[in-house]
Amino acid sequence: MMRRSGILLPVFSLPSRHGIGKMGRAAYEFVDFLKGAEVSCWQVLPLSPTGYGDSPYQSCCTYAGNPYLIDFDLLAEEGLLVPADYDGLNWGEDSSTIPYALLYTQCYEVLRIAFSNAKPDPDFDAFVEAQKDWLEDYALYMALKFAHDGKPFTEWGRSLRRRKKEAMDLARETYKEDIAFHKFIQYQFFKQWYRLKAYANEQGISIIGDLPIYTAADSVEVWAHPELFELNVLNRPAEVAGCPPDCFSATGQLWGNPVYRWKQHRVTGYAWWIHRLGYVSKLFDMVRIDHFRGFESYYSIPAKKETAEYGAWMPGPGLELFRAAQQKLGELNILAEDLGNITPQVRELLAETGYPGMKVLQFAFDSDADNEFLPHNYTTSHCVVYTGTHDNDTLLHWAETLNREPLRFARAYLDVESRQDVPAAVVRAAWSSIAELAIAQMQDFLKAGGEGRMNLPSTLGGNWCYRTKAEQYTEKLQRRIRRLNRTYGRK
Repeated sequence: MMRRSGILLPVFSLPSRHGIGKMGRAAYEFVDFLKGAEVSCWQVLPLSPTGYGDSPYQSCCTYAGNPYLIDFDLLAEEGLLVPADYDGLNWGEDSSTIPYALLYTQCYEVLRIAFSNAKPDPDFDAFVEAQKDWLEDYALYMALKFAHDGKPFTEWGRSLRRRKKEAMDLARETYKEDIAFHKFIQYQFFKQWYRLKAYANEQGISIIGDLPIYTAADSVEVWAHPELFELNVLNRPAEVAGCPPDCFSATGQLWGNPVYRWKQHRVTGYAWWIHRLGYVSKLFDMVRIDHFRGFESYYSIPAKKETAEYGAWMPGPGLELFRAAQQKLGELNILAEDLGNITPQVRELLAETGYPGMKVLQFAFDSDADNEFLPHNYTTSHCVVYTGTHDNDTLLHWAETLNREPLRFARAYLDVESRQDVPAAVVRAAWSSIAELAIAQMQDFLKAGGEGRMNLPSTLGGNWCYRTKAEQYTEKLQRRIRRLNRTYGRK
């Protein structure tokens, strides 16, 4: 990579009058904003349906797109809706947050209207055929999910839980209309996404996607491929993922995702993972793999434990998986999220793959001049520096709450006089570093406070709700970012 810059903003945080950011006009205007600011990378969070705690990292399907992100105005342009179908609905009173409960009911109601107005379409048929290896299971899963009032598949009854042929055949016939509806949703999602991505690429903007390492316990993948996960006889997780106590949580993070049965993956030549990596490489121009250290060794916690304090590190697939993927797919444009408990073995795996790792400046000021996240300690330009990730506070609120010693060190290192000067100086430190790519959250350019935090790890409620407003994307801000890029030779 040349010296580039990026902004991290989930699609769901774009301006919208329908409760959540969508892939319509505001998304295209954001691409134009990036181009005018001479920013060449747009990083998004996972596009998959949100799950437990409204988290995009707890999705019911690793392949599916989030129906909430489908733009209604674009559907109206195709004649599938009229504005009265959706503009007259209540999409929440507070435009700064996302009303997920409203979306759950109203988005599907609007999309059913569009489905009822759809006409035979050879492109839809081609999409269904091309994506059948995941779409058939997903559409059936979703139809059954709604038929069972949202209950997890482990509560559907033994025949469906075990995917007995007779039960599956009956379900496909009983719910064939609902199955077609969920296929239609995915068709519309990916049609809109690939058009948006093509537009971004035409403007010189690369899209950086995000691939969660794990799937949710209640997901299509676990239901359809239980042999690939550590499950008990009821197809519930026997061991779950997380991480030990760290700076985010004194009791660790208990994610609850089932861990992989890596021995079985190895038997298949890592076919499931190779297919998944190939799929996301088409969705995005570059992919950040979440929790990359889990491929070297992963933290496994007995499912009955209530906190992550009682887990153990287990060996992962290591380089073998990535070599297998490279043989099948060729070179992949991957960014490794190498944060957390990083051992020499993890560093060795990162070096062997050749993927760039991450540097996070909010972690740089809690010790001394030897901190590896401080820019003067970067030993290679082949890395990506972040002011903060989606799990960090905004720069403004972080600086406001820094303790005395980290604040003293930050002021000295950044050569600023006051606490208020720290956020902008952190951005400058990222942009001036040798890292090939520098990324900041949009919240930090908008000078958002604590209300702009995207996620507080190990908490439920209030996360993944941040939204921006159209009037915040000013020419003045665009000029400021453009000047920053030109000053430090970034695009």
